[in-house]
Amino acid sequence: MITKLLVANRGEIARRVFATCRALGVATVAVHSDADADAPFVADADQAVRLPGNTPAETYLRIDAILDAARRSGADAVHPGYGFLAENAEFAAAVTDAGLTWVGPPAKAIAAMGDKMAAKALLADAGVPMLPTWTDPAEVTAFPVLVKAAAGGGGRGMRIVHDAAGLAEAVAGARREAAAAFGDGTVFIERYVERGRHVEVQIFGDTHGTVVALGVRDCSIQRRHQKIVEEAPGVLPDDVRAALHEAAVAAGRAVDYVGAGTVEFLLAPDGQVHFLEMNTRLQVEHPVTELTTGLDLVRLQLLVAEGEPLPVTTTPPADGHAIEVRLCAEDPAQGFRPATGTLHRFAIPGVAAEFGPARGLRLDSGVVDGSTVSVHYDSMLAKLVAWAPTRTEAARALAGALARAELHGVATNRDLLVRVLRSPEFAAVDVDTGFLDRHPEVFEPLLPAEQLPVAALAAALAGAAARRAAAPVLAGLPSGWRNVPSFPQVTSFTSPGGEEIEVHYRLDRTGALAEWSVSSSDTTSAVTVVDATPDRVVLDVDGVRRAFRVHRVGSSVFVDGPDGAASLTELPRLPLPTAELAAGSLLAPLPGAVTRVHVEVGQRVAAGDLLLTLEAMKLEHPVLAPADGVVTELPVPAGGQVETGAVLAVVDPEEDTQ
Repeated sequence: MITKLLVANRGEIARRVFATCRALGVATVAVHSDADADAPFVADADQAVRLPGNTPAETYLRIDAILDAARRSGADAVHPGYGFLAENAEFAAAVTDAGLTWVGPPAKAIAAMGDKMAAKALLADAGVPMLPTWTDPAEVTAFPVLVKAAAGGGGRGMRIVHDAAGLAEAVAGARREAAAAFGDGTVFIERYVERGRHVEVQIFGDTHGTVVALGVRDCSIQRRHQKIVEEAPGVLPDDVRAALHEAAVAAGRAVDYVGAGTVEFLLAPDGQVHFLEMNTRLQVEHPVTELTTGLDLVRLQLLVAEGEPLPVTTTPPADGHAIEVRLCAEDPAQGFRPATGTLHRFAIPGVAAEFGPARGLRLDSGVVDGSTVSVHYDSMLAKLVAWAPTRTEAARALAGALARAELHGVATNRDLLVRVLRSPEFAAVDVDTGFLDRHPEVFEPLLPAEQLPVAALAAALAGAAARRAAAPVLAGLPSGWRNVPSFPQVTSFTSPGGEEIEVHYRLDRTGALAEWSVSSSDTTSAVTVVDATPDRVVLDVDGVRRAFRVHRVGSSVFVDGPDGAASLTELPRLPLPTAELAAGSLLAPLPGAVTRVHVEVGQRVAAGDLLLTLEAMKLEHPVLAPADGVVTELPVPAGGQVETGAVLAVVDPEEDTQ
């Protein structure tokens, strides 16, 4: 019997496992890096052991340090979570050899499925349909293809290639990314199916020979080959669903599978099913299966690890529909560039439960108010899941909760997720892995551009109310009021895109809005102030009353209204002088390491040319020339570390004409 469980992971999956452990009466142990010392998952555990360092290689990927933590804390079992060492056969064997209970499949099964090429060969012999696959780029004869990492998953080390000219660079880039993420740079090449749906089967096995399918999930909507929207049950014909169940169970039995696993497939437009890979761990998207089957998959993992038989031996019928979104700290408009910083507010209304069964909204979050989003780890902040009797109701509830959420401090993909869930194509199940490429409209912010001036006005009025509330004398007078009106009050902001917004307004002696305008807009909306406090402003805009929630942190002002959210930075009235950057300077968008420099000083480049590669948050980010010109500066060599705002390169567009 397991009495104390160490979770060799971090963030929301560690909190998820701890939640089930509390319900079962199992004591818990967290391990954490220095960067995670104050993270919520550490506070959730009964005990915690520090792993000195910050990077995964220094901490969560160190088998010796994790086993030592188990010994020092008295843990008798280890749960790997997902990512990091979850699919590392050496780690599974080391845990077992140390006399601890391994909450996962046998090391032999992990090894068999961990090498994706070997796994494809094994399952092909079992009759599972496969896509054409190559290990030598010279042997590829048909395009498009997908370059994939042989070890690991999560979309890392993957590249789509449409012609032979781009294959060599794609293979090289995939190898680098795979080596950084998994310690193994081996890649292979697979035929890429356009307009395919990514579907997967949750399987479970026990030590008594049972392997059962727990339903099909549809995970087709992805960015950078990583899932961001998942649902269960997948909307499929009954014969396709049955074929997927049969193939997944056959895959599990081929390796004597024990514990939770996922067999992933690609469903082609012609209805053909092709095996992709088998993940020998609990998946990020497991909550949608839990909510539609009523099963706690972490509880089943623990029971199976203790040698108990599975309480289910056949596929349970799906109850209702569940949809999950991955809320990530990233900017979709900037190529899903990861975002770092402090999450000043993280509030989602209407959540019925956290990390457990819910008829309604479920939140599995790795962050809380004040959490720091670090450059060292994945950008996912939380998963929000909606269950409802029907798919339409689940999508609507999930989109509504996301739209009303207060997410302050770092950029997120919230607006994109809402637009996907509300799109007619999603409603019609017209989805595939290329959904985002075909629908650029989902990248538009929820707040229409024409509504930004009113949001900025709300921010300015909230600031005025805060100043009057703090005034030592005459606090009852409106801000800036004069007996003889002269100039209006002026408050200037910048938007996340760098646009300057100058709000002009004047209040009369009763506090009513006498006039207002925004320098960057020709808006003519008739606005009346209904109420204005430091954290809430109610405006009547052209006869429609709108309430805005305003949250200020230093110079940052976050405005959440009925049409969407705005993140503004208030500019100082008397700014201090700053150093002027050279024209054509390219700045680091986030902390990271320059892995490669592709050009030299003095080299002529064209707009869009690759200058250098920045690695941050486990992914490579290309830095491209903004215009034709000449490279005049490359201040950071390959291997150099940079902070946000550091100059990476300077491209002088003038020199190209000389």
